[in-house]
Amino acid sequence: MKAVLLDADTLGEDIDLAPIREVVDELVMYASTTLEQLAAHLDGADLIIVNKTYIPAWAMTGRKAIFVLATGTNNIDMAAAQAQGVPVFNVTNYGTASVAQHTLMLMLALAAKLPLYQRDLAAGAWQQSEFFCLSHHKTLALAGKTLAIVGAGTLGNAVATLAEAFGMRVCFSARPGVASDERPSLDSLLPEADVLSFHCPLTEHTRHLLNRERLARVKRGCLVINCARGGIIDENAALAALIDGRIGGLAVDVLPEEPPRQGHALLDALVDGLNLIVTPHNAWISREARQNIIDMTARNITRWREDFSCKR
Repeated sequence: MKAVLLDADTLGEDIDLAPIREVVDELVMYASTTLEQLAAHLDGADLIIVNKTYIPAWAMTGRKAIFVLATGTNNIDMAAAQAQGVPVFNVTNYGTASVAQHTLMLMLALAAKLPLYQRDLAAGAWQQSEFFCLSHHKTLALAGKTLAIVGAGTLGNAVATLAEAFGMRVCFSARPGVASDERPSLDSLLPEADVLSFHCPLTEHTRHLLNRERLARVKRGCLVINCARGGIIDENAALAALIDGRIGGLAVDVLPEEPPRQGHALLDALVDGLNLIVTPHNAWISREARQNIIDMTARNITRWREDFSCKR
């Protein structure tokens, strides 16, 4: 079986690809692949291994399976794959520890008003202070505060465990769009949550889940964190709420368009002296998480090969 990895550079250079090499007969790697290069790069390939490169219907002809180095499969024409009988495998929960750690880092930084104090230090405010410390930006002790989490999967629960270690009270909201979920609704949690953290998929029910109307009902000073998908919160409305003082801090690791080649209001606002953090969708990038992707993909290939052999 010849396998082709189309966009190896998205995984970095410090991971061990041996687990995949051991379960395929031949592995050909390309740093990246454009749509114009796709046909040439897939020449003779039985298996497609891909992270973000788009795989259209025509590219599946003659392929035996597709292995996605991510949880999302939105870069695969899934309807075509099903129609052509090409199985698609993905990986899940590979970066739970990494993303949960990143989420708590953002939460702690917002609570400590770190963006504001870092700007003050860069401007020489401490050096000119009449006192031994700077304390004009009031910080928040997380112990005893309420964290409302949207998304009660593996990642949401990992964040809850870390938050509880800081003495926080954790509440999970009901799944958006599921009427039978007996957990409290997000709307009922908004007036009491000191921190809101999103760890749910982007669906028709979660797009702009935190919108202008809900932001008007949040507890004043609430910290908002999105490490899920861009568009789950209305970023422009959240920025307006931050500027108005309705929310006390905003941190996102994701934006609706990535990379944001056309810019974004949150990026423009980073110089405005707000309690605002934007990270470049890198919550998942620890070496441990990226190696998990390789190991899980190798296991997916092994399971597929065993099943493929049984069917022959």
